[in-house]
Amino acid sequence: MPPLIIRAAAASDVASIHAIERQSATASHWTSAQYEKLLKNGVVLVAEHTGDLRGFICVNPIAGEWEIENLVVAPEFQRRGIAEALVRELIHRVRSQAAKAILLEVRESNEPARRLYEKLAFRQLGRRRGYYANPPEDAVLYALQFVS
Repeated sequence: MPPLIIRAAAASDVASIHAIERQSATASHWTSAQYEKLLKNGVVLVAEHTGDLRGFICVNPIAGEWEIENLVVAPEFQRRGIAEALVRELIHRVRSQAAKAILLEVRESNEPARRLYEKLAFRQLGRRRGYYANPPEDAVLYALQFVS
């Protein structure tokens, strides 16, 4: 079986990224222009298997801290380690760039995502009450701090 490849996204991946994102009710839903802007100013990694995208992660760097904006795996490929592979590659990349921390918010009810982040040593920092809409829900804040 060919390996999963984690690589930097290219402009030609935006349509596939958008298609995967639309399959997830809990993902942040962005325009193609927003993804293209993040390709230039942030980091977008994709998980590819046999030439097809299976998932992606979008990260925005701000003053040495990297915020995960979106992490989505196509529904038919969830629970196969793709999200973990994307986050592990992100950790590897930002560590090599002298990052202070990786930050994120996640829906309180998203137990699979919360377990993943905790498994990878992210720690809860707090919560944002009523952060999400459709349905309304609190966000749990997580951070992975790097020792400098």
